[in-house]
Amino acid sequence: MAFILPEYRTPDFTAEPFKSAPAARFEAAPKAGVAPGDYHATSIYPEYFQVAPGDWRLPRESRMDCVVVLQSDGSLTVKEFRHIAAGELVAIGRRENCEDGIFVHSGAFGQPDTLSDKFAFRTQVSRETAFSADYDELYGLLDHERNHGFILWVLGPAVSFDRDARNAFTLLVRNGYVDGLLAGNALAAHDIEGALFNTALGQDLYTKRHVPLGHYKHLDAINRIRELGSIEAAIRIGMVSGGIMDAVTRAGVPYVLAGSIRDDGPLPEVIANVYAAQDRMRDLARRATTVIAMATQLHSIATGNMIPAYRVMPDDSVRPVYFYTVDMSEFAANKLADRGSLTARSILTNAQDFVVNLERGLLGK
Repeated sequence: MAFILPEYRTPDFTAEPFKSAPAARFEAAPKAGVAPGDYHATSIYPEYFQVAPGDWRLPRESRMDCVVVLQSDGSLTVKEFRHIAAGELVAIGRRENCEDGIFVHSGAFGQPDTLSDKFAFRTQVSRETAFSADYDELYGLLDHERNHGFILWVLGPAVSFDRDARNAFTLLVRNGYVDGLLAGNALAAHDIEGALFNTALGQDLYTKRHVPLGHYKHLDAINRIRELGSIEAAIRIGMVSGGIMDAVTRAGVPYVLAGSIRDDGPLPEVIANVYAAQDRMRDLARRATTVIAMATQLHSIATGNMIPAYRVMPDDSVRPVYFYTVDMSEFAANKLADRGSLTARSILTNAQDFVVNLERGLLGK
């Protein structure tokens, strides 16, 4: 059965409490990077602001823990605190059901099914949860998104540690299921190590046998790329052939490698400045309609904080944004919800197995 996006429920602004709501208030930012005292902080949900009587406006792009700025043309922009300019008009008020001219639309796409029984087993996601239906739904979603959305992947290095997983993800790239990639130095370094030496952290990609002086391999890979000046240069001359970075580069898939305090090298493309990296990540996150984050807790949480529950499309329609987190650890998967990504769906499994199963389900039909 073909995947169908759920319908967006636009509020009835002619009914209460909208009819009696005051206009939203906006106050000037006292200085650059500082919001007025009673600022309104955004959530993951669609939020409407009454900028004039009867004129309720939805920001086209949002993310949690930011402020809403009223532009001179009447449009609304969601900004991180560090991007607030002195004197910009920032939305004021912390009541979310029209009392301050602000409405947080948490039921925009309907409410999840609720249990009729007050007592039931296995209501939380765990390693005992059945995920067959989740895979089937994901196959349909990704087939839809390949033609109508933007699929953003957030990858930890584990995906590059296994031959079959690495090959499977490469096939997903080549077949249009990858529109953007967020990762760190490790994913790219070990993927390139695999291309150069058929190892990851000194282990053979298939047999897992340690090779002689294997602990040098990822450093040798980084060093060779640094000598050439870029990953792209290594691909262009044929030094790096096959694997994830080769696939995304050849397909023109945009990627961001965000630096870490623990990085080796790092590779030339790694963005060392954390806020520059965050801005580049958000450039891709604001385009995403589906996100799949695998085996990288910090990158997953960071991306989750940038992803709202909705996306306003070019034709002004509003659709949900899907967020999947894949990890072996229940703690890591549930951490996203703890940090505010309440709509994230978890699949608890080995990241390599997930990629292989996904590729077979999508391409092995």
